[in-house]
Amino acid sequence: MASGDFCSPGEGMEILQQVCSKQFPPCNLREEDLLQNPYFSKLLLSLSQHMDESGLSLILAKEQAQAWKDIRLHKTTWLRSEILQRVIQELLVDYYVKTQDTNLTSEDKKFHETLEQRLLVTELTHLFGPSQEREIPPLLGLEKADLLELMPPSEDFVRMRARLQLEVEEQLKRKCFTLLCYHDPNSDADSETLKAAKVWKLAEVLVGEKQQCQDAKSQQKEQLVLLEKKSATYSQVLLRCLALLQRLLQEHRLKTQSELDRINAQYLEIKCSAMILKLRMEELKILSDTYTAEKVEVHRLIRDRLEGAIRLQEQDMEKSRQVLNTYEVLGEEFDRLVKEYTQLKQATENKRWALQEFNKAYH
Repeated sequence: MASGDFCSPGEGMEILQQVCSKQFPPCNLREEDLLQNPYFSKLLLSLSQHMDESGLSLILAKEQAQAWKDIRLHKTTWLRSEILQRVIQELLVDYYVKTQDTNLTSEDKKFHETLEQRLLVTELTHLFGPSQEREIPPLLGLEKADLLELMPPSEDFVRMRARLQLEVEEQLKRKCFTLLCYHDPNSDADSETLKAAKVWKLAEVLVGEKQQCQDAKSQQKEQLVLLEKKSATYSQVLLRCLALLQRLLQEHRLKTQSELDRINAQYLEIKCSAMILKLRMEELKILSDTYTAEKVEVHRLIRDRLEGAIRLQEQDMEKSRQVLNTYEVLGEEFDRLVKEYTQLKQATENKRWALQEFNKAYH
């Protein structure tokens, strides 16, 4: 295959927009995909020549269109017969509702009775088919000819048929007016002639509104396809952004984290030292406010006197100890000396304790 058969990236993107968005399920093809697979865009173009916008092949689409046409034809035929059947049944129901009305004429009664009889006999004769004549026994032992004998007289049937057309037209006209007033409530106050004119165009109006709904659905489908493409694009962009954020985190945040931790630790250490110095300064300030120079001088004099008294007491205690050692062999004299020594020792301990407490208070 010649290189000229390849699709350029611009043509590939055009195929992606025109073919994939209309004839294929939503696919998120990028320009890189088309460049890596140069035959793929041509394959899409070839497939689009054998498919319609719904994704079916042209042959199947043609057969489907003909099948839908036949279905609509049969549906129209069935609806006509069904509408006529229901209108006739409604006429009979209305007649039974009006049976209590004494204004009904004998002609009205004859018309409705003939219509009901004809309708019942016709429905019963439809129960007899070609296959039922031999395989299934007759219904209640009756044959089709027996039912046909119950048909109303031909004169009554002719008069009934002539009037039935007018009754059906009148009933259909009322239903059309009801449908018109439901579709356009403002038409309820219009005249009958104007209502008839609007009903004549109502079918075209409904077809136009249906086409508008279909166009809106088509636009919604296209918007959904575009939304899916944009969602896929946004997802890819978000993934790239996450990758960039992860890279920034690994290359910058983690590398500087240890340095930041070290700086924070130094800062906290300095802050702690400053708090300790501040506490010490507050303590010294409290002491300076508590003990003035005069108080300190007085405490110093008291301490000197106590220390002098302690020294004298210690000298006396030493002398007493020597005397005690000398007179240890003595009796009562020794006991007197012991008591004197005990008193001196206790007095010395008391003064020493007072000196310690004074030193504590001073410091």
